[in-house]
Amino acid sequence: MPFLSLNPVNFRNLKNETIDLLAREVYFTGENGQGKSNLLEALYYSAYGASFRTRADSEIIRNSESACALHTLYREENGSTHTTSIKIIRNANKIEKKIEKDGKILHDRKELINTMPCVLYNHDDLDFAVGSPERRRFFIDQSLSMYDVLYIDVMRRYKRVLKNRNLSLKNKAFDLIDTYDAQLVQNGIEIQKKRNDAVFSFNQIFGRLYEEVTGIDGVSIRYCPSWKKNAEVLPSPSEVYDIVHSHREAERVMGTTLTGPHRDRIVFVRKGSAFVPTASTGQRRLLALILRTAQAVFYTHATSKKPVLLMDDVLLELDPEKRRRVTTLLPDYDQLFCTFLPGEPYEHYKTDATRVYSIEKGNWKQI
Repeated sequence: MPFLSLNPVNFRNLKNETIDLLAREVYFTGENGQGKSNLLEALYYSAYGASFRTRADSEIIRNSESACALHTLYREENGSTHTTSIKIIRNANKIEKKIEKDGKILHDRKELINTMPCVLYNHDDLDFAVGSPERRRFFIDQSLSMYDVLYIDVMRRYKRVLKNRNLSLKNKAFDLIDTYDAQLVQNGIEIQKKRNDAVFSFNQIFGRLYEEVTGIDGVSIRYCPSWKKNAEVLPSPSEVYDIVHSHREAERVMGTTLTGPHRDRIVFVRKGSAFVPTASTGQRRLLALILRTAQAVFYTHATSKKPVLLMDDVLLELDPEKRRRVTTLLPDYDQLFCTFLPGEPYEHYKTDATRVYSIEKGNWKQI
């Protein structure tokens, strides 16, 4: 199991003490607002150097404090143990982040990749079904970034050139556009290829899982790239250049880049038609939930490693039969963390080895 212990310091409302996580399953139970989700956030932050709840690192520092930290002890599959330490320091209006692994400073949080790979289930996942196209692109990008450092690099390059290209269009510096186009096309083609391959792999997993839980067959994910030749074939570099150039005049007028991976669409379909508009609220919720399970399976197929699952009150809205089906189909995991409200039947899921903590006002007590 990756996480052996966690020591938060001035992290939200959590007490400054080490919590023992030496168990394959760890459950946190307590009322809302007591710190259950804060513990999951602390684990996620330790794994990726970023929060799933906010982009402002200043928000995770306890009120009146100038800094916070997370210290973890974890174990790899080969049995070796390691430490990570993340410190967030507030200096005036500037936030400084320091990340260390085994006492060595990491200059890029991407170096944490594969340290403690986590798949997070939470209520915001519904956005993947009903939210903006950006949220569905984010999901596919996140799935790839969990193990592919090169994908992180190409995404960063693409975003950088896109930003510069948009500035040139806005400032009417049109003489720079050809140079940016070469970089845009080079990196964009690589992104679209990886996204296309990822969606293909997801479809080998997702539809079967969704049918087993809901009884609805034929649901799949369709990737609709902004640069496309037809529904089955991605365009060649020369064809992409033609697509980009065909939008040049409109872009000069609008001052922004109109095509590229930042405009790709990902949709759920059934029997050739969009599925989400006709799906019930429960079917949409399950769509997002099972998508996370598919993400975990996808990660294991790509790396031969099992992830850590973080489940934040995601079973609450399911009827007992749906809960049973979802938990039965959970992917193979290295470690599982779940949050529950008081009165929830977590005893139905636990084993004799499960560690259960009661959480109240940021404090924890094993029960």
